[in-house]
Amino acid sequence: MLIRNRRGWELPESAVTPESVVLGRRRGLGLLAGLGAAAALPAGPAQAQPAVAGTAMRNTRFRPEREVTAERDVTTYNNYYEFGSDKSISRAAQKLQMNPWSIRFEGMVEQPREIGLEDLLKQVQLEERVLRHRCVEAWSMTAPWTGFPMSELVRLAAPKSEAKYVVFETVQQPANMPGLRQIWYSWPYIEGCTVAEARNELAFVATGLFGKPLPPQNGGPIRILFPWKYGFKSGKSVVRVTFTDQRPVSFWQKLQDTEYGFWANVNPAVAHPRWSQATERLLGSNERVPTRMYNGYEEFVAGLYTDLQNERLYM
Repeated sequence: MLIRNRRGWELPESAVTPESVVLGRRRGLGLLAGLGAAAALPAGPAQAQPAVAGTAMRNTRFRPEREVTAERDVTTYNNYYEFGSDKSISRAAQKLQMNPWSIRFEGMVEQPREIGLEDLLKQVQLEERVLRHRCVEAWSMTAPWTGFPMSELVRLAAPKSEAKYVVFETVQQPANMPGLRQIWYSWPYIEGCTVAEARNELAFVATGLFGKPLPPQNGGPIRILFPWKYGFKSGKSVVRVTFTDQRPVSFWQKLQDTEYGFWANVNPAVAHPRWSQATERLLGSNERVPTRMYNGYEEFVAGLYTDLQNERLYM
């Protein structure tokens, strides 16, 4: 009798997206600037949006073992403290000005420079990845993101060999982000990782969601994704990428170091100081399921941490 143990990224045949749906999504990804980002949302102020350039084939290497979360749930249940501290910020976030958009490469790079988002997208190959997302608050979702490997962002930035860390900074638009008026937060929102983590094949830069331009409430027009870490590590609406030889102190780490550390890798056995991380609530269904080590991506990333046994890796 053959017994097969599925790996974390494998999807049961019954859950595979039909080919006709996939092909339809690929055609839909050739979007022009100005396409609405989230038709299901309540109407907000209209604005042009950056395109998800070209077409994107699905990368099946990172298949989840869960159904995709409903688009409306993904786009209306959001953490984005620059717009407010509750989950219902999707309407407020429509005020974010996303076009034009540029990113600044700074620090230990061969040549500091600024690049427009559309110019950046011309230099990478877009793909779609269906990825699990695990929030530190013990809820989770699964969504189809369009974007490109973070290693390509590192390549374009051309860091110097002595650079060890990458710092990602979120935009500040005081007129459009009422949360920036909360003085007890240390703005701007920054997050960081090692250069090795940024070059890992699982690290991703997202510019689209559900075959559409990435909406502002989900971090549009461009955000980072570390699927094996708690969601607060995945900075939104990135405008600056800095390379350094000093480990950065991120937004939540600066606010409460005992609860939010630099690494923040998902581990069901390591509780948050105020709640268990052993299970998580699936967004939309409210079903509770066991949390998986590295959010189910252990085979891709565990090797990054074999020499860091004395570090506080999981919170």
